[in-house]
This record gives sequence, structure tokens and C-alpha cells, in this order.
Amino acid sequence: MSEAGKLPEQCETKDDVRAEIDRIDRLLVALFAERHQYVSRMAELKKDPHEAYDAARIDAVIAKTRARAAELDLDEDQAEEIWRTLIDWNVNYEKGIIRARQSRSKD
Repeated sequence: MSEAGKLPEQCETKDDVRAEIDRIDRLLVALFAERHQYVSRMAELKKDPHEAYDAARIDAVIAKTRARAAELDLDEDQAEEIWRTLIDWNVNYEKGIIRARQSRSKD
């Protein structure tokens, strides 16, 4: 999935930097789309909307995210905020899918 790009220090203009940010954004969107497929599958496997929120799992994911951010010299608080937003969205998405499935099965 990786596209070759310039290293930051190889960028000589703002346009060079913007092109690399755009390249990375394309990769991030593709990764989020791939991740979303797994979230959708998880929603199919869960039986109750309450299963969508797993505090222990969320804490573990956040801890791993913070550790990985630190390894990569990325602000840990920033990484956590991004992941908590992503997780919150996923929890709500899963709950909605599960509730919709339950509603259809009652009809």
C-alpha cells in the first residue's frame, strides 16, 4: 500500500510538502476504510448494543496507541485524542448497526 514519497528534508517548496501531505492523506483514508471493514464485521458479530463499548479494550488500544506515538516521536496526547474520536465514532456506528439488526428481526 505504500507509495514512495520524499522525506521531509527533501521537500524544497511548500508545494512539495503539500504534495507529501496529500499522499499521506490518501494512504490514511485507505487505511481508515480498511479498518472500517473490520469494525463493520465486528458489529455483525456482536449481539447486543452494549457490547459495542468495551472499556477494557478501549483502554488497551489507547495505551498501545500512546506507546506507539511515543516511539515515533508523535505527541501522545494528540494521538490519544485522534484515537478516542475514532473509537467513539466506531462504538456509535456498531451500536447503530446492532440496533438496526435487532429492529429488523422484531418485524
